[in-house]
Amino acid sequence: MQRGLLLTVEGVDGAGKTTLVSGLAGRLHERGQAVEVLREPGGVELSERIRSLVKDPKLAMHPRAEALLYAAARAQLVADQLEPRLAAGEWVLLDRFVDSSLAYQGAARGLGVEAIRRLNAFATGGLAPDRTLLLRIDPEIALARAAGRRGAADRFDREALAFFEAIAAAYDALAASEPQRFAVVDAAREPAAVLAECMAAVEPLLTQSP
Repeated sequence: MQRGLLLTVEGVDGAGKTTLVSGLAGRLHERGQAVEVLREPGGVELSERIRSLVKDPKLAMHPRAEALLYAAARAQLVADQLEPRLAAGEWVLLDRFVDSSLAYQGAARGLGVEAIRRLNAFATGGLAPDRTLLLRIDPEIALARAAGRRGAADRFDREALAFFEAIAAAYDALAASEPQRFAVVDAAREPAAVLAECMAAVEPLLTQSP
């Protein structure tokens, strides 16, 4: 059986990842390609519990503890969902993956991108996405969007603009280092235009499927 494909969506908070994931899953289903939609941190019970910890605004958390919690949540998701589904030939569409930790904890928290890369290589067993859609947007615009639809503020909502600017710059560097994997999409446009460009980036993978 041919191995399945892992598609990931990345970007700063407010870039439109949730909207894109929903729309892209719908388009893929229309094309006859079933896809499982999952999120990070989350997707399985242990990882969802960790999500509540890392998002909790009442908790003070050292950057290393934060990085380890994200890696732990990711390890469980890979073991329980990603690897079994990919081995069975399924497609998975994942809202955030290792690149998020490289940008958020590695760059913005100052832990070092390579240190976080090594940690997550252990957590995931080296699993890498087949295609990553990076929604690129000015962090200030993204934060304004997020504020407009936000419910209760989480721990990351307390961060200054400079934190998200560091994340955006790290994403750009990651995309430049792996141009074959990343498709960088201007997320400041209308959702329909963003979805169309992302679907075009995924199209070659559809033609490779049996």
